[in-house]
Amino acid sequence: MDRIVFMGTPYPLGATWDGDGVNFALYSFHATGVDLCLFHDSGDDKEYEVITIHECTNNIWHAYLPGMKPGQLYGYRVHGPYQPMQGHRFNANKLLLDPYTTSIVGSIDWNDAVYGYIPGGTDADLSFNDKDSAAFMPKCMVTSTDFDWEGEKPLHIPYQKTIIYETHVKGFTKLNLEIPEGIRGTYAAIAHPASIAYFKSLGVTAIELMPIQAFVNDKNLVELGLTNYWGYNTIGFFAPDARYSSNKTPGAEVNEFKQMVKHLHKAGIEVILDVVYNHTAESDELGPTLCFRGIDNAGYYRLTDNRKYMDYTGTGNTLNANLPSVLRLIMDSLRYWITEMHIDGFRFDLAATLARESHSVDKHSSFFDIINQDPFISQVKLIAEPWDVGEDGYQVGNFPPGWTEWNGKYRDTMRDFWRGEEVPVSEFALRFMGSPDLYKIENRRPTASINFITAHDGFTLTDLVSYNDKHNNANGEQNKDGESYNRSWNCGVEGPTNNTAVNNLRNKQKRNLLATLFLSQGVPMLLAGDEAGRTQRGNNNAYNQDNEISWFNWAETDKDLLDFTSTLIHLRDVHPVFSRRGWFVDSIVQGQGRGISWFMADGHEFADLHWNDVNRTFAVFLNGYAIHLPGPKGEMVVDDSFYVIFNADISNTDFIMPLMLGDGWVKIIDTAISGAKQEVNAGDLVHTAGRSVVILKQAVEKHI
Repeated sequence: MDRIVFMGTPYPLGATWDGDGVNFALYSFHATGVDLCLFHDSGDDKEYEVITIHECTNNIWHAYLPGMKPGQLYGYRVHGPYQPMQGHRFNANKLLLDPYTTSIVGSIDWNDAVYGYIPGGTDADLSFNDKDSAAFMPKCMVTSTDFDWEGEKPLHIPYQKTIIYETHVKGFTKLNLEIPEGIRGTYAAIAHPASIAYFKSLGVTAIELMPIQAFVNDKNLVELGLTNYWGYNTIGFFAPDARYSSNKTPGAEVNEFKQMVKHLHKAGIEVILDVVYNHTAESDELGPTLCFRGIDNAGYYRLTDNRKYMDYTGTGNTLNANLPSVLRLIMDSLRYWITEMHIDGFRFDLAATLARESHSVDKHSSFFDIINQDPFISQVKLIAEPWDVGEDGYQVGNFPPGWTEWNGKYRDTMRDFWRGEEVPVSEFALRFMGSPDLYKIENRRPTASINFITAHDGFTLTDLVSYNDKHNNANGEQNKDGESYNRSWNCGVEGPTNNTAVNNLRNKQKRNLLATLFLSQGVPMLLAGDEAGRTQRGNNNAYNQDNEISWFNWAETDKDLLDFTSTLIHLRDVHPVFSRRGWFVDSIVQGQGRGISWFMADGHEFADLHWNDVNRTFAVFLNGYAIHLPGPKGEMVVDDSFYVIFNADISNTDFIMPLMLGDGWVKIIDTAISGAKQEVNAGDLVHTAGRSVVILKQAVEKHI
C-alpha cells in the first residue's frame, strides 16, 4: 500500500519526531527537486523507498510521514543542474546526508561512486558520474530527544575560576586499566568514576573535547591504513560520532553522550566542545559528494569564479558564513548542543575564517553579531582559535567582547623565555598579566586570554623540552624544521637519554613552564598528559596517529610531575590573586596599593629605562590586598600576597627580598628542589638555582 505523506512544515530543519510521526525538512535554494530515501533497518541498500517531496517553502523542502518512529534510516537525493562552472554540482545519483541529522549510521566505503564526477577522467570534476552511491554511503537516523537529565543544571563556572583540560575521548581512556576494557575509548569511559576521580584530583574544572561531531576518515588516510584521529573533518554538525560510543546499537551514541555530560556535570566539571564550522569533509573540487556539495554547492561554500573553492582552512573548502542559510546551520547546531546536549561552551577551530566578510576578518561580522544576540549561545563559553591560513589570518586580540581566545603570543613568549631566547621583560610581563595590550579593549578582561604552553597541535610538554626537531615519519627520522617552528629546546640531547643531568634539567623545565602557566592571569589550558609526562616521541603533528603515539600511557605516569601540577592548580584555585577578574591597576586605589610590582635581583623595582631590556632574572610581587574588584556578593576580596622569582638564566642567582615588602614570607615552591620550605624576611637572600621558579607567600595578616 502507498505510504501516506502529509505536507509537513519547513521548520525545524532535519528529521523531527513528534510522537506521532516524523517531519523532514531540507534547505536547498537552487534545487529543482528532492527525493527522500527510506532504508530498511537491515541496511539493505538495494531495496529502499523513495518519496518525492513536493512541498517547498522559503527554499526548504518538507514532508511529514505519520506513524514513522525513531530508528528510521534515511538519506536524500537532490535534483538540479550539474554546472560546475556556475557553482552547481547537483547529481541525483548520489545519496546525501541530511546536514541536520542527529545520528549517522555506518561509514563511507571509498568507492568511485561517492564522487559526483568520474575520478581519473580526462575532464576531471567537469565530468558527470552516474553511478549510484547509496550502497557506499552511511545513512542518517531519526532519533528521539527523550532523556532523563535528573534535574542536572548548567554549571556556569566563571572564567576566572576555570581550568581547561584539552583531551581526546579515545586517547584519554584507551589505555586506562582502571576502566573496563569494553568501554575504553568511549563517551562512557570519560564518564567512568576513574576518569572523573582523575579530573577532580587534578583540579580541572572543564574538559575540552577534541572534535566529536561526526567526521570522515579521508580516503588517502584509509588507503594508508591510518585514520583522522583528531577529527577535524566534520560532516555531521548535530551528530556525536558513533565511533566513540560503547553501545554499538545505531543511534545509541546520542544518549551515551548525554549520559557522559550528566555525570561530568554532577561532578562539577564542564564540557567544552572543539567544533569545526569553517569547512566540511567534502574537500576541494576533486572531493566526494556526501552532503552539502550535492544539496546546494553554491548555497553552502565560498566559491571562486572558476568553479573552485576558496580555501582559508587548508582543507580544500570553506563554508560561506556570510550566507543566511550557513549562519542558520551554525547557530542551529550550537543551540542544539547547548539545549539538547547540555554543552557548556565551544572552542571554534580556525575561528577567523567564520569572521571573514568579503575576504578580510571583521570582528563586527554577521557571525559575531548573531551570536551576541542569541540568548543561548551568548551565555556559554566561546573560545576562538583566532587564526586561519589567510594572508591576514593571525587575529589574536581582534575578537569582540564575550569571546576568549587561544593566546598564541603567550605560548610563544613563554616557550622562548624558558629556552633562553632574548625576551624583553616587558613582553614577559604583558603575557603574565593577561596580555592587556591585546585584550584591554572594548571592556574585555584578562580572562579573554586562554593561556597555554602546549596543545594537541604540536609537541607535548615533555617533547617540548626533549626535541629540537619533529620526528613525524614512520621510521622516526628527524625532520629538520628546526627550533624556530616549535620553539623547543632539547636541553642538550635529542630525544630520550640516560644522561641524568639532562633529564633533571628537562624535569625542571617542565615544572618551570607549568608554574608560569598557572601563575599567569587569564584562563589556563592544560594539554592532557602534560601533567603526567606524556610523550609523542617527537611527533608534533599526530593528527593521523590513532595509536600509542597519541594515547595517554597511564602505565608511564610521572607521579611527581602529576603531584606538582595538582599542587599548582590547587594553589591557583584557592588564591584569587592568580585569577583576577580585572586588570592590574597601576596606581594606588583606596589605600590598597598597586596590585603588581616587578623587581630586580637586588631588591629594587624595575625602572622604566630597564623595562624593555632582556633580563632573565627578575621577580614579581602580587599584592593580595589590592585585587580591587569585589566578589560575587559585593564583598572585598583579600588574599595572601606572593613574590614569584623567575630565573631563566643558566646561573644560580641570589635575590634580595625587598625591604619595602616587609617580613613574614615563606618559600612554598621551588622548581629546582622539592619539599623544602624556608622562612624569609625583608633583606634576606633567596637562593635560586639556574633555570628555576621560586614562589614565596606572605600571609594576609602580614600585609594588611
